[in-house]
Amino acid sequence: MRRMNRKLMSYLTAIMLVVTTNAVASSSNGITYDEHTQPATAGTMLADTFMVRPFMLVSTVFGLATFVVPLPFSALGGNIGDAGNTLVVEPAKYTFVRPLGAL
Repeated sequence: MRRMNRKLMSYLTAIMLVVTTNAVASSSNGITYDEHTQPATAGTMLADTFMVRPFMLVSTVFGLATFVVPLPFSALGGNIGDAGNTLVVEPAKYTFVRPLGAL
């Protein structure tokens, strides 16, 4: 019984991580970076480097897994481009293209 509870908790944790990751990924859609905004401070750069970027890297990996698993159904529905953009491209852009400290 104890082993079953541990297994159930690990599955629930994985599901919550995927749901949270997709929520963060979809909230980053449409972000543009303007050069006329305030310059990044050392604190925002540190927070971006050690907290935001690693989380978004994990988000990109989980988004890729979430994209690959239902890929046959996306192909049948004809929305592979939309699904790939939302689940993989946007989190990857937010992780790797965005200027350091631009939260």
